[in-house]
Amino acid sequence: MATVSQAAHATVDFVTGAAQLTTAKLHNCLPPVIDRDILLVSDGHPAYPVFARENGIQHEAVNLRAGIRVRGAIHVHNVNAYHSRLRQWLRPFHGVAKRYLPNYLGWRWILDARRIMSPESLLRATLGMFPHLSVT
Repeated sequence: MATVSQAAHATVDFVTGAAQLTTAKLHNCLPPVIDRDILLVSDGHPAYPVFARENGIQHEAVNLRAGIRVRGAIHVHNVNAYHSRLRQWLRPFHGVAKRYLPNYLGWRWILDARRIMSPESLLRATLGMFPHLSVT
């Protein structure tokens, strides 16, 4: 799973599969939801700098393994906080089958920012029409 947090209530996540994250998977997920003039901040995974270079995007990595969590305004706190809330919310389900993970992520996406505001949006969510979710 990959997660992008652009600002408050602008978090999107993607099911990237069970295998390792790759640059190709990032190419499938990120371009529709990011602008070219962003600063991509990531952990030290090697797919991110390659993706950024290939797309002409600025990139900064935070070295979490070395204990460096913040470098000035550069951090991954929003993503880490989202993952924490997601794991805590999933705990009562005692595990989720991978094939249903997109449904749970969509459900959490709705709850995270109180996105259900009308009967129409409830129906769309029930039918699995989550505009942020992409399965690669």
